[in-house]
Amino acid sequence: MRITDFSISRLPRIEFGSGALSKLPTHARGFGTHALLVTGAGSLRNSPFWSMLTAGLKAQGMSWLHLAIPGEPSPQMVDDAVRAFRTEQIDIVIGIGGGSALDAAKAIAGLLKPGNSVMDHLEGVGPELPYAGPSTPFIAVPTTAGTGSEATKNAVLSVQGMEGFKKSFRDDKLVAEYALVDPDLLASCPPAVIAANGMDAFTQLLESYVSSRAAPFTDSLAWGGMKAARDGLLPLYADAGDKQARERMSYAALVSGITLAQVGLGSVHGLAAPLGAFFPIPHGIACGTLVATATRINIEMLRLREAQHPALEKYAQVGRLLSRQGQLDRDAAHAALISTLEAWTHTLGLPRLAHFGVTQIDIPRIVANSRGSSMKTNPLHLEDAEIATILEARM
Repeated sequence: MRITDFSISRLPRIEFGSGALSKLPTHARGFGTHALLVTGAGSLRNSPFWSMLTAGLKAQGMSWLHLAIPGEPSPQMVDDAVRAFRTEQIDIVIGIGGGSALDAAKAIAGLLKPGNSVMDHLEGVGPELPYAGPSTPFIAVPTTAGTGSEATKNAVLSVQGMEGFKKSFRDDKLVAEYALVDPDLLASCPPAVIAANGMDAFTQLLESYVSSRAAPFTDSLAWGGMKAARDGLLPLYADAGDKQARERMSYAALVSGITLAQVGLGSVHGLAAPLGAFFPIPHGIACGTLVATATRINIEMLRLREAQHPALEKYAQVGRLLSRQGQLDRDAAHAALISTLEAWTHTLGLPRLAHFGVTQIDIPRIVANSRGSSMKTNPLHLEDAEIATILEARM
């Protein structure tokens, strides 16, 4: 195997395993005594983990302020939080929650000291000024297994509506100092959240594996993550009390964040951005409902236009992995991959796009807004009509 050139951007220090949350107070105290806790809307406050966390912070002599994020964060939400907390002398920002809470915490940490609007730095929106920092230290604690935001340098922010957008504030300075990944935190996740987040994590692993920037380092991580998702997603969906399934999906999500941060994604995430901006479609559902069809279209177009492309063999490898049939020829392995993804989509009850109000009339606008950074690392360039076919198949 030829080892191609690659570079790896900054990663957090990672603490993975049951009970990792208990290490948070000690790690946080290393940065000072005053924290900003950024969480989801309320599930953490209503869990036994909250009292354990706050007792631990008190034992370390720490004080804290709390901000709840009710949904996907917007630039306005981040700017409001920065204004509200900038004079509070925050030493450490701690994000605990799903991808929305972690992205909000990451962006707020990045701007507490500079104090300017996040709109100054969003990709594809506004002046796109370089981010100079400094960022307030940030610790990420995921409570879902999905976005992998704990391992990335980007905070995804959204404005929803006809003129909406979903864009990233991205810089190496935003990477968490620590990512504490505790599979026990998944125990209270409802099945619908497990399904959407799990399919997002798997999609990120698959898309980074076949990315035009894929490298041996990230391929090995993505492969292990996909194997973990194969063995963990459906069992966790059936029973959040399955400790081994929680561990597997926590690992898959973490690794998906690492690989996407290094080599990018593909057409599913290219489409998920405008879908989430224009319609009330949760990100994981957008990814989960599209991945089987987008994979099929990618394979068909590669066969038609670039029959020797290495991504075709990679797709076959994943088909053999998911089907546990290592001797399948390439065509049969492609069919097994698509069949498995379609079966997961059905079993996990992922709704079609029409459920969220998407109509045939909306397709050109979605396609026109799909060519962000994720689409640029799809294994091949898809024409507008081909992107539209993905959407039409999931209406």
